[in-house]
Amino acid sequence: EFNYYIFILYSQVLKAKNSSHWKGEQPMYKLDIGWPKAPEYFTGQTFCVAVDSLHGLVYVGQRGDNVPKVLVFSEEGYFLHSWNDTVEMPHGIFVWNTAIGSSIWITDVGTGKYGHTVKQYSPLGKLMQVLGTPGNAGSSLIPLQFDQPADIFVEETGEIYVVDGDGGMNNRLLKLSDDYKELWLTGSNGSGIGQFKIPHSVTVDAFGRVWVADRDNKRIQVFDKVTGEWLGSWNGCFSEDGPYSVRFTADYKYLIVAQLNINRLAILAAPPVGSIGDCAIVHSIQLAEETKPHLVDVDMRSGAVYVAEIGAQQVQKYVPL
Repeated sequence: EFNYYIFILYSQVLKAKNSSHWKGEQPMYKLDIGWPKAPEYFTGQTFCVAVDSLHGLVYVGQRGDNVPKVLVFSEEGYFLHSWNDTVEMPHGIFVWNTAIGSSIWITDVGTGKYGHTVKQYSPLGKLMQVLGTPGNAGSSLIPLQFDQPADIFVEETGEIYVVDGDGGMNNRLLKLSDDYKELWLTGSNGSGIGQFKIPHSVTVDAFGRVWVADRDNKRIQVFDKVTGEWLGSWNGCFSEDGPYSVRFTADYKYLIVAQLNINRLAILAAPPVGSIGDCAIVHSIQLAEETKPHLVDVDMRSGAVYVAEIGAQQVQKYVPL
């Protein structure tokens, strides 16, 4: 099975090399076939993954009946522990590090008594904060009333970005202060500028811009992180399948995007300051059939890319070459 993955990866590398925008491009990543050490701990559908680069930990959110909802591994791939309390259906996950400690934020799209919330946990799974009204799907009229919130990104300052709308009523991008007050809110259901159809993932670059995977519009939209003003969009790279995730590489030179329906990771050139322009895929990694990559995260220290795959029910690690 591993050989099959390597074959797929290698053939894709050759394909990418032949069709590259940049001649003489080398493969950028290779699959770490030794991660994790014990794949049998994946017992549900693995929807999301988050890296704690500071402490060398990897958090995995999975769904299923009678399965632990959060698994914790070391970056070497050893299973450490799991926790379950008050997590119903994890969709997005993010590790927030500060000088005094780390915490894990999870978006929960469940429809039961814990769902429609964005929650903060300690590294051992103690519930610290709940945003939203558990069990109540929100309307777009109330900022902190979520309906299937898809993903979260937290800056070092504690300012929070949430994309709210994994198929629910809301299709919006919300910025909160470190004390959970609304700073700005943008978006409604549609295909116009600044509108969304399933805003599925969110990240922030080093130049003050917020990037949103606008999944069902098959584009990425970009906003000013201070004002929420629309800065541009990328439409040209996603005709085959919309973007499911957005995460930057550690040097902010590339954006890594998962495309679930075509089982692909696309690596796009990230624009420096100034115009967004249009997108250019500089490299891609073709995964095996039915792998279904959903969300990704990047270790900002080592550069490793972790991919949560719903179809394969696993997380895979790709290391930069």
